[in-house]
Amino acid sequence: MTLEPIRYKNNQLEILDQLLLPGQSKYIKINGVEDGWNAIRNMQVRGAPAIAIVGCLSLVVELNKQQFSNKDELRDIIGDKLKYLVSARPTAVNIKIAADELTNLAGNLSKNESISVEEMRKRFIAAIESMPEKDLNDNKSIGDHGAKAVLDLYPKNSKVTMLTHCNTGSLATYSYGTALGVIRSLHAQGRLEHAYCTETRPYLQGARLTAYELVYEKIPSTLIVDSAVSALMKEKKISGVVVGADRVVANGDTANKIGTYTIAVVAKYHNVPFFVAAPFTSIDMNIKSGHEIVIEERPDKETTHFQGLRIAAEGIPCWNPAFDVTPASLITGIITERGVFRPDELKDLRL
Repeated sequence: MTLEPIRYKNNQLEILDQLLLPGQSKYIKINGVEDGWNAIRNMQVRGAPAIAIVGCLSLVVELNKQQFSNKDELRDIIGDKLKYLVSARPTAVNIKIAADELTNLAGNLSKNESISVEEMRKRFIAAIESMPEKDLNDNKSIGDHGAKAVLDLYPKNSKVTMLTHCNTGSLATYSYGTALGVIRSLHAQGRLEHAYCTETRPYLQGARLTAYELVYEKIPSTLIVDSAVSALMKEKKISGVVVGADRVVANGDTANKIGTYTIAVVAKYHNVPFFVAAPFTSIDMNIKSGHEIVIEERPDKETTHFQGLRIAAEGIPCWNPAFDVTPASLITGIITERGVFRPDELKDLRL
């Protein structure tokens, strides 16, 4: 049974506060867009797919509480709210793509003279409310495609040992997960020997969240510190690396949690296949290469403090990028809900 990080029913939206995990499982209520923005920005919810779903559902909660005099007013409010939500975490592309699509939908509905403002509101809300189920189905497909891609590299009926970074499971999506979904699928098929997860400094998403999910689902696993990756690949037989992505661009370069690039370089040296698992909503064909990706920089305090206690020398400045970019040349395959593609094949796909 997977975790339930997002609860939405009868216009009530709650999220599992990931800042409190693993010590405490507490749901917080999202009463509107402002709450949604804060939860995303403060990383109470994180993971590109989950950010998009929570952000858009927070708009639904708000729209259900208001009355609108005309369709133009509703369209303008939708556009402004979506633009604001995107600003919470600029590197994650899923919410930007969702916002663009929903803004276009609102524009088209507002121009349709055959529907009322109330019908426009209902159709717009229905489009958002379909997002969670689609995310779940896409994640399961990613898990199955990724498991097959890994297993195809090894003898029939053999078991594999995987390494993952950050958190890409139920807690990063509506449910199931992307990269962790691949590990979950391997385990369900009886083909997973062992999974290793990194601690993922400085926010410790691996130690706090991925380890929590692995233990919760009784998947054989071990936690390592980030700096142990090269030693792990030297000393253990690692069959493959599978990570998520906050943005994949046209040439196959990928932005993911800081430290991913390091793992990709080490995997290349040790001839370990390196896979990126992401839905098509994480692919941004408007950006040609990773050099153009805007990388979010986080506050110094995330590096200098732990649970409110300073652990770094007073006065030392920090460089704290939330993400790094892995070049396409280091990526074996990009796992999507439609199949697994080489990075150079993305340009020929119709999104």
